Amino acid sequence: MFKNLNILLASSVFALALSNPVVAGESAIDDFQTWGNITATGNFSAANPKLKWWLEGQGRFGNDSSRFSQGIIRPGVGYALNEKTTVWLGYAWIPTSRPFAAQSPFNEHRIWQQLLWANQYSFGTITSRTRMEQRFFDIQGSTDVAHRFRQMFKLAVPLPSISPNTSFVILDEIFVNLNDIDTGARAGYNQNRIFAGFAYKFNKVATGEIGYLNQHFNRPGTPRLDQMQHILALNLFLNY
Repeated sequence: MFKNLNILLASSVFALALSNPVVAGESAIDDFQTWGNITATGNFSAANPKLKWWLEGQGRFGNDSSRFSQGIIRPGVGYALNEKTTVWLGYAWIPTSRPFAAQSPFNEHRIWQQLLWANQYSFGTITSRTRMEQRFFDIQGSTDVAHRFRQMFKLAVPLPSISPNTSFVILDEIFVNLNDIDTGARAGYNQNRIFAGFAYKFNKVATGEIGYLNQHFNRPGTPRLDQMQHILALNLFLNY
């Protein structure tokens, strides 16, 4: 009974998220995309397990998944404050082209900081990720540094009736620009991402996820050029 209740609760939260007018806007340009992600984390040494490393690689294919549109290489270092909370600092390189680039392709460089917290409950695992970014763009005439805030909440609900290693996963992340910059981006709401899918724990190191990711991208202008991405998301998480 309680297992079914947990699944119903997770499904209800996801349905409410999809009804959010931010995600369900009618003025957005639609695109089907495929995103692949591999994120590996671990300890630098057994002698000091609190000192951690992070290495992430992503490939994103847009224009109906017909072309490489964006990549991310994101290394970082972290420190575990306790069993539930870790603080991180890192760098990211993001080569970007259409449809994410409005005109010519460009490179983006980021410095990022984040607070990562996770806890297990009787109904599943909740994860919170709070991230700050300082963004630098290789665009002609661009000299400003863009500051952005991101907040992600993730719920993973075990599905033992299907498999002891399978979970139902839902996630929401909102992005907020903290300043205006000379490329045209404005302070305020930037984008929102909602994910729903399934996770499978292959072994003590590797966990895979597959599901649907909806991304609403705010592109202010006249006329508005908002984007709505419908994404097949494939994720592999490695925890050493």
